[in-house]
Amino acid sequence: MAADLNEKVGRYEKLLKKALELAQPAPRSSSHLMKVADDYLNMAQSYYNDGLHFIKIEDPVNALVCFSYGHAWLDAGARLGIFDVDDNVLFTI
Repeated sequence: MAADLNEKVGRYEKLLKKALELAQPAPRSSSHLMKVADDYLNMAQSYYNDGLHFIKIEDPVNALVCFSYGHAWLDAGARLGIFDVDDNVLFTI
């Protein structure tokens, strides 16, 4: 089971890393929604960094949680329309 968990952690880490690269804020820079997009990106990046920390201390369960939550922030932002994305594999669009 540990091998399955570690494989899943690696897969989710790569998915979140790719999603972070692709998620581009859609609102105008002066818009309130730009602040929302920045907050969502910050949350996703923070969860990504936390996930890497948990990998480093050999805590794959919490790493997986972080990568999942981080991706959820980006997915929610894509559904809300604050990210300009067109990848329907990485995002629910």
